Amino acid sequence: MASWRDHASPQAQSDLDGLLNQAFPFAKQMLANHGEFFPYAVGVSQLGEVRMFAADSGTDEHPPTTDVLQDLREGLRSERNALRAVALTSDVRVAGCDAIRVELEHSEGIAISVLLRYRHRNESGIEYGALSADPGRAQIWAP
Repeated sequence: MASWRDHASPQAQSDLDGLLNQAFPFAKQMLANHGEFFPYAVGVSQLGEVRMFAADSGTDEHPPTTDVLQDLREGLRSERNALRAVALTSDVRVAGCDAIRVELEHSEGIAISVLLRYRHRNESGIEYGALSADPGRAQIWAP
């Protein structure tokens, strides 16, 4: 079975691996401290600098997740010429299970959706499952 890595440059592989390694620890920290988190993004600039992005919810302290993700996507699209890769991270429910979803996208045309299922344990914190990955959908550098 072919992997996305078979068609990605070494730079794209490094960018996406780095974004994944930035996105998951912050999400886990937010879950441990708050039990949930609002969507956020991490990007790699054309110069290789890593930046975090959040959406401005205005006066709404609890905006719908879909609205936050849409605002993030629009913001990232407006900056795509200055970026080479992004990771949109959100707290989702998939098939009755909580999960951290990281939607990775690279300017080379690679899009991957990675899930890390989890469940809250009362006294013992959070239990995480195995990572799973599927092809994603281009949203920032859509053709």
